Amino acid sequence: MENNELPACPVETTLTLIGNKWKVLIIRDLMPGSKRFGKLQRSIGKISQKVLTSNLKEMETKGIVHRKVYAEVPPRVEYSLTDLVKSLKPILDSMWNWGENYKRTIQ
Repeated sequence: MENNELPACPVETTLTLIGNKWKVLIIRDLMPGSKRFGKLQRSIGKISQKVLTSNLKEMETKGIVHRKVYAEVPPRVEYSLTDLVKSLKPILDSMWNWGENYKRTIQ
């Protein structure tokens, strides 16, 4: 996605890049550090291999996730967040706090 293809509104830009459930959970689970595919899939929960693969590919293309392939047999691949995306941590922390407050309020 080129800069001139991004929405004018910064909130819409953010939602365009990370605006589905799986992308936010991928970011959440990669925030502490890199993970291999299987470990990431287990940490996220009920996500199929196909959905995780397609989201990771799209996120890599958009500069959100970095994919590192090690020259080993069998090949080892690790995923991590780019530095720019690590700056989302305060927003994810706020979402966590809001969710906790919401759950307490409605129970």
